[in-house]
Amino acid sequence: MADFARKGKWWGALLLCAAMAVSALTGCSGGADAQNAQEQSAAQTDTVVVAMGPTSEPEAGFDPAFGWGAGEHVHEPLIQSTLTVTNTDLTIGYDLATDYSVSEDGLTWTVTIRDDAYFTDGEQLTAENVAFTYNTVKQTSSVNDFTMLDRAEATDDTTVVFHMTRPFSIWPYTMAVVGIVPEHAYDSATYGIHPVGSGRYMLEQWDRGQQVILTANPNYYGEQPKMQRVIILFMEEDAAFLAAQAGQVDVAYTSATYSGETVEGYSLAAYDSVDNRGINLPAVPAGTDREGRAVGNDFTADVRVRRAINIGIDRQEMIDHVLNGYGTPAYSICDQLPWYNEASEVEYDPEAAAALLDEAGWTLGEDGVRMKDGVRAELNLLYSNGDSVRQALAADLANQLGELGIACTIEGVGWDTAYDRALSEPLLWGWGAHTPMELYNIYHTIGETSSAQYSPYSNPVVDAYMDEALASADLEQSYELWRKAQWDGTTGVTQDGDIPWVWLVNVSHLYWVRDGLQIAEQKIHPHGHGWSIVNNVDQWSWS
Repeated sequence: MADFARKGKWWGALLLCAAMAVSALTGCSGGADAQNAQEQSAAQTDTVVVAMGPTSEPEAGFDPAFGWGAGEHVHEPLIQSTLTVTNTDLTIGYDLATDYSVSEDGLTWTVTIRDDAYFTDGEQLTAENVAFTYNTVKQTSSVNDFTMLDRAEATDDTTVVFHMTRPFSIWPYTMAVVGIVPEHAYDSATYGIHPVGSGRYMLEQWDRGQQVILTANPNYYGEQPKMQRVIILFMEEDAAFLAAQAGQVDVAYTSATYSGETVEGYSLAAYDSVDNRGINLPAVPAGTDREGRAVGNDFTADVRVRRAINIGIDRQEMIDHVLNGYGTPAYSICDQLPWYNEASEVEYDPEAAAALLDEAGWTLGEDGVRMKDGVRAELNLLYSNGDSVRQALAADLANQLGELGIACTIEGVGWDTAYDRALSEPLLWGWGAHTPMELYNIYHTIGETSSAQYSPYSNPVVDAYMDEALASADLEQSYELWRKAQWDGTTGVTQDGDIPWVWLVNVSHLYWVRDGLQIAEQKIHPHGHGWSIVNNVDQWSWS
């Protein structure tokens, strides 16, 4: 009883702090009367308050040239328009673009744009602005790879031509994440703080480390947003939960840790994601690289060991026990996406896994650990410090592999050392993007600057399929080539192939949603639990 009383006082204090913090964050500046988010939502049916994690705040501001809307955590930039968009089924739709075509050699993309788009300063958006944006992003972006773009050229007010350095069939997916900026009002030093765009929303206020307030663009060329005001609060997960309990926010991100709780006046919404967790399995024998770093792993270099691990994992058990049921089994880096190959799927089969290990010469010892030539079957599983979900997944994976006779330890490390150590040890990664380029970056033989170095994996047949996919003049036809890179009936990266990575789970993105708020249909979320939820906030409504 005493423990419960102490806990109640602790929660009460945190609730009070959260309520005070949110009231302070959402108070209006410039002499306007302060009001908290709960009062705003109750009084206005065109305002929503959303709590995101602190890492969702863009460090460089709202400038597409420095990663806003792009990169690992892809989302629609909202303040700026894009040429294309991804539909809910991850096919390509139009925003500024009205049509596009690509030359037979794949080296020239011609895009026509609408003529009724204006920046919020009243200037018309023309193809010159599009060309300027892409030429600027090519020179400055450290988030996206633009080496496939030679230059962008405006041939008239509504036509932009992209000259490519190499064929790149998935260019429409790149066009969906690059927000267009105005050449006449662009200064790289200040634009991110005071962005001028043509998108659905305008930046009204940004209090660093605290909140962002967006207001609807009254001159937007499309349908006017139903949500005229969007307030984004940047809060740690526990504070976001307490803010929901206090009724101070309308939507609050959360995780499986809190999924067993109840919040009066809210429901728990779960959205599918391709935000997967998986491990690299170094596919070459142990050695050192020219920098003296340990690379490769003698145990996982045997494909039979990698295949055994892949089918010896009970993914549903992980979902039930680590994610409290909020997730889906992961079999590839692109589950549920248009280019996914269902041949990636496997059944949990510990008996077959044990047989593969026996075949590879790893026999079970009296202590329950397999041995081969006097060497124990051992792995040290790395995970990133401070990530409780990855830590729990690593611990669960270690226990499951232990049942197969593979002795596992787990170790939390910082990212500053994780990347080097992952060259020889399995690391629990998070991936998932709205582009087939994710497959390329993980599996294609492209040198030591790519994620492929963590296998390090090389298969010329797989490379050829992906190269052909990029060179295709038809985006949708290229999907089949991406599927063949995963498995063509003979070779690939799946269970019957080389399996240099093993995928565990896709983490559902969880949110506390206030009763009466209708969130529009979500497309599958990519890696990153942040801005994706508000991709279509303009379509949300109150009932």
